[in-house]
Amino acid sequence: MGLLSDPVRRRALARLVLRLNAPLCLLSYVAGIAWFLALAFPPLTQRTYMSENAMGSTMVEEQFVGGERARVFARDFAAYRRKSGALPVAWLERTMRSVGLEVYTQSFSRKLPFPDETHERYMVSGTNVYGILRALRAASTESLVLTVPCGPDSTNSQAVGLLLALAAHFRGQIYWAKDIIFLVTEHDLLGTEAWLEAYHDVNVTGMQSSFLQGRAGAIQAAVALELSSDVVTSLDVIVEGLNGQLPNLDLLNLFQTFCQKGGLLCTLQGKLQPQDWTSLDGPLQGLQTLLLMVLRQASGRSHGPHGLFLRYGVEALTLRGINSFRQYKYDLVAVGKALEGMFRKLNHLLERLHQSFFFYLLPALSRFVSIGLYMPAAGFLLLVLGLKALELWMQLHEAGVGPEEGGGSPGPSSSLLSAQGSDHTGSRQGLDGPETGGPDLPSTTAGLHYPHKFLTGLPASCHHGACCCTHQAPWAPATLCCPAGVDQSSSCAPGQLVPVARTAGDATVTG
Repeated sequence: MGLLSDPVRRRALARLVLRLNAPLCLLSYVAGIAWFLALAFPPLTQRTYMSENAMGSTMVEEQFVGGERARVFARDFAAYRRKSGALPVAWLERTMRSVGLEVYTQSFSRKLPFPDETHERYMVSGTNVYGILRALRAASTESLVLTVPCGPDSTNSQAVGLLLALAAHFRGQIYWAKDIIFLVTEHDLLGTEAWLEAYHDVNVTGMQSSFLQGRAGAIQAAVALELSSDVVTSLDVIVEGLNGQLPNLDLLNLFQTFCQKGGLLCTLQGKLQPQDWTSLDGPLQGLQTLLLMVLRQASGRSHGPHGLFLRYGVEALTLRGINSFRQYKYDLVAVGKALEGMFRKLNHLLERLHQSFFFYLLPALSRFVSIGLYMPAAGFLLLVLGLKALELWMQLHEAGVGPEEGGGSPGPSSSLLSAQGSDHTGSRQGLDGPETGGPDLPSTTAGLHYPHKFLTGLPASCHHGACCCTHQAPWAPATLCCPAGVDQSSSCAPGQLVPVARTAGDATVTG
């Protein structure tokens, strides 16, 4: 391929790339940042829509009215928890059985890689409690999960009360086609991970846990609930999981649809949705929400129990109740109706959520940016790395080619021969002595008396019959060896190996 390439054009291209590399890098970086900042504006954002036909309509009548019952359960749970100083396992078992669930427990322990400075402990142990509502008219092949994490310092009593009230309400319905698992975990994410590992019969974190006595079908979707008050002003949805993993966009659209139907205020990253996208204020607020989402994804950690479900291919999200100083407040009935509507629509699924997006960015709950629109921004930023790598490669190539030729360009042949000839000039001790059978040559001669010592690939017998000539190569300051009998008046072709006869029985080697 060397005969087909033009070294002059190649060197000109290299100089052009080296000269324009810095401006190209700057232009690519600015283009990537500008493209990313423009993602929050309507030309690049799209309105969310439901892709799954089974969840395309919200024409279901929510019948949950157990708000008072949920508050009673919450008060009892908080009282027993203060009394025992831990998760009231016995009370949870008794209460779940009273509402008609199959109740099971799971104990677990985990040795912490770093000590817990707050409680001065290296080992964490706890118990998970879960109840299963069996579908009366279907086999236990699929299931849904409603989980409530209970940490040592968290006040999630209202979420436990609402979970128990929903379990009692769901128990009286006959339309369920999937099993529903009501899970209460201890120690937040540790308990959730222990239960998921045992349910899927894997151990990826070294968790020590007991065997699950009761199981349901394959988990299709999960919702984690966190409430710290009897009333909420809004529900904040959390979607970021481990390593930036996101749930299917249809699950988020389902939550937003039922919030709009019930008049429940929902937020993303703790911020309300912009009302006017035609003015500058709307896109700027969307850009702030989008940046917060990207930063959360870049952290790599799960910002809720749902992130652990995503690791096992289960679409999940976390709903966190916020009680702020806003004017409108909602009780547990409004939250319960939204959850009931979500589970009734998930109950209609015939297959896993797969039709909508898994890679997206959210400037608001009603708008999204697909992967095809935000990847060019990442491509421009990555192009900077490619350009700098190309510049370094060309600089190394230019620095390693040796002295310049007459035309001002480096010559690879001269540098190669000068480096190689330095080892084969002079007296050449051990090569030109009587013990080797070769003639003694002047110290100024740098011929190929022993070609197999100089050129790789030639057998040792190639030097027989060769003698040193006085032909000066025009492309190298050295004399070459010609075979015996060649006319000394002829000139040697640059870079050409003339045939040398070997010993008897060997073939003739030509270059």
